[in-house]
Amino acid sequence: MKLLSLALCATTAAGTVYFEEKFADKSWEKRWVSSEWKGDEAGKWSHTAGEWFSEGMEAEATGIATSEDMRHHTISAKMDKAAATTAKPLVVQFSVKHEKKDYSFCGGGYIKLHPKGFDQKKYGGDDEYAIMFGPDLCGYDVSRIHLIFNHKGENLLKEEDIKLDYDDKNEMTHLYTLIVETDGTYEVLLDEVSKASGKLSEEWAFPSESIQDPEQSKPTDWVDTKMIEDPEAAKPEGYDDMPAEIPDPDSEKPDDWDEEDDGEWEPPMIDNPDYNGEWEAPMIENPDYKGEWEHPVITNPDYAPDTYAKYTDLEYVGFELWTVNAGSVFDNVLVTDDKAYATKMAAETWGKIKEGESDAMAAWKKANEPEEEEMDEDMLADEDMLADPDMEEEEHDEL
Repeated sequence: MKLLSLALCATTAAGTVYFEEKFADKSWEKRWVSSEWKGDEAGKWSHTAGEWFSEGMEAEATGIATSEDMRHHTISAKMDKAAATTAKPLVVQFSVKHEKKDYSFCGGGYIKLHPKGFDQKKYGGDDEYAIMFGPDLCGYDVSRIHLIFNHKGENLLKEEDIKLDYDDKNEMTHLYTLIVETDGTYEVLLDEVSKASGKLSEEWAFPSESIQDPEQSKPTDWVDTKMIEDPEAAKPEGYDDMPAEIPDPDSEKPDDWDEEDDGEWEPPMIDNPDYNGEWEAPMIENPDYKGEWEHPVITNPDYAPDTYAKYTDLEYVGFELWTVNAGSVFDNVLVTDDKAYATKMAAETWGKIKEGESDAMAAWKKANEPEEEEMDEDMLADEDMLADPDMEEEEHDEL
């Protein structure tokens, strides 16, 4: 059985656990607050392991799930102790199973960390957050891991997507881990495997180390045209007298041509092989060319890498999601400064949940989903018609 989330902040031998939630039993409802932001249109959260799970693992696989299609599902919890990214690393970790996905799922699966001064009952999409992290999926077009940091009120999305591979988007439970280091670096892991890492200052639109000098601009008399038309060149006399087309010299009037009925016969026109095209002056190097102008660069006064993704007083975690499909099960939420503990928790939770999950899904589908019907001759004929490229457009419309 799962252990209950501690009411107070847990301290490990190496660090601090600011928040841990395994949704072991109904006590989770005391820690999490559903938002009234969308009123009657808000989706409800259910406490479930979903339609399938490995044998004997229902308790471990139980989390909170989005239960309604085409709804906003919004919920948050206050952490046991405020987290920060200033003096120690920050690890954010959780698992999610998009059970109804079937590779066409559309919706968010990310978690947000919010600062103090947060009204949980009114929690919505406009609330300020420090970090947003997790999967963003919609069919085959959108498949990435979102990672957004707030900087002075602006939400900065990672400039290059953290892409998900085909198997990363399946219906199994996946574990998402974000590590923000104190030295301005980060790492994102999926199922304990690194998907992206690097410097925050290089992969987000934080103020860069240098900028173009705003006091400088290209001089109006700067010449950056490398080649020009030769001013000494002139079109040869009679150049335009050569027609582009000429009568075909090899054509002959047909024997059955009747000028009385068909009119005067004229040979067909063909491209003139001697035609040189429109005359263009030859190009020469521009004697006034100065090269490409380079904007002078100065040190950016706003460059402050020690402040990038540096937060204090992170007091809340929340899921603020729009999903087309219900059936996303969230579980094993962890916020800590202890990377070793996060790895240990991953092994004790997700590491066990994933074992046999694929077989459990296959068995459930076999027992609950209708088998594909065999096409009869009429259905096959209709399919052939739809695939026929010569079919008239109106026939397709009628079908």
